[in-house]
Amino acid sequence: MGEIGRRLRRAAAAGVALGLVAVSAPAATAANGTVTGRTTASGSTAGVVPTRVHDPWLWQATVGQRPAGPAALVFFTDRTRYFESTGVLVDRNGAYRLIPIPIGEGHGLLSPDGRHYLRPYSGELLDLTTGRQRRTRSTGVYPMAWAPDGQHVLITRNNDDDVITYGPDNQQLNDPEKPDDLLVVDPFRDTERTLDVGTFASHTAAAWSPGGDLVAVTGSPDVPAQLAEHGRLVVVDPAGGGPRWQVDLGDRRKLAGPAAWHPDGRRLALLAFDGCAGPRCTSEEAAARTWRIEFLDTATGRAVGRALPAGTSVSEVIGWRGDDPVLRYVSATEQDTDRQAVLAALSPDGGREVLVTTPVGSTDLMVPGDLLTRAAFGGPEPRPSPFAAPLWVYLTLAVPLLLATAFVVRRRRAAFLVRRLTRDDRRERD
Repeated sequence: MGEIGRRLRRAAAAGVALGLVAVSAPAATAANGTVTGRTTASGSTAGVVPTRVHDPWLWQATVGQRPAGPAALVFFTDRTRYFESTGVLVDRNGAYRLIPIPIGEGHGLLSPDGRHYLRPYSGELLDLTTGRQRRTRSTGVYPMAWAPDGQHVLITRNNDDDVITYGPDNQQLNDPEKPDDLLVVDPFRDTERTLDVGTFASHTAAAWSPGGDLVAVTGSPDVPAQLAEHGRLVVVDPAGGGPRWQVDLGDRRKLAGPAAWHPDGRRLALLAFDGCAGPRCTSEEAAARTWRIEFLDTATGRAVGRALPAGTSVSEVIGWRGDDPVLRYVSATEQDTDRQAVLAALSPDGGREVLVTTPVGSTDLMVPGDLLTRAAFGGPEPRPSPFAAPLWVYLTLAVPLLLATAFVVRRRRAAFLVRRLTRDDRRERD
């Protein structure tokens, strides 16, 4: 029985080892991309934006299953095990985690410190460093821009009635064309207040000034303008007092994005295009538009400076590298699954320097504001670790192995007992 005992002890040791791997896997730290973020005593995490990122493994853990660190960037792709648009967090130590997105939810907003992801519609705030998610009081909303202090968010609320009903005389009882509200929300303290920006049928984009003392918002003033894709830009003081100034953008200009305000605070960037305009444009005609960046004086709303050619497939300005705007480009293809998002810095002569490349199939890309403010680009190219899997993956692999080990040990023990009984029987006969 000595050999059987040794084999049983080996099998038990193997089972213990697999159990330890499964239990300790979420806390593993190594240079292979499974490390978790380390926060300094000041609460900030050093990091840079990687030059290239890759598709995650199909079994990659979600943020909730294995929390990581603050984001270096987040991109969106349907090439995950969910087979639909999914957020992919790449933290500042190179770890990859998934951010599942419910059907129809859309893409949320990354906080300036890279620690939180604010979901649209539900208003839920996901802590990327702990995996915890909590519901805020703001539901049915769409976040547009975080304030520079990282404590407030500009959010638009759709007030339209979703279902049209009629009374006994066939009169319409509700209104599907109510003006929307623009809110300043504190998602951490669950407070909100409405900004006086005038009447908008819908808000399409917003941006805070670098000091947080002014807000720019664009949208359509009424339903006919919304159908014609005509926009208006309004600049207001978020502390109150109503609009400072406003300009009509027509159907060929729009606010350049949540980072449209130049770091000097004196210029506001618009994206303008040449090509087909209006709702009747085909997708091919829209993709062929040639874009440029124009500037408005933030004190008067008048045009200032000269335009910068930006090329095609421009999405928005997400930050600045000195005086050079950093733009997100999403290549236009016949299939959305073949699109690709990149970040590039635009020089005054129209030259582009690609800063970040995502894999084919990515449709969006976000970088936290603190890294954009430092222009912290040029980081290493992390790859997703195949070992950064949920606990259930380890258990799924461990259970069959343990069962197979137990089966082999049992078979060998039975064979040993048969041989021993045969040997004892022969001795008795002799």
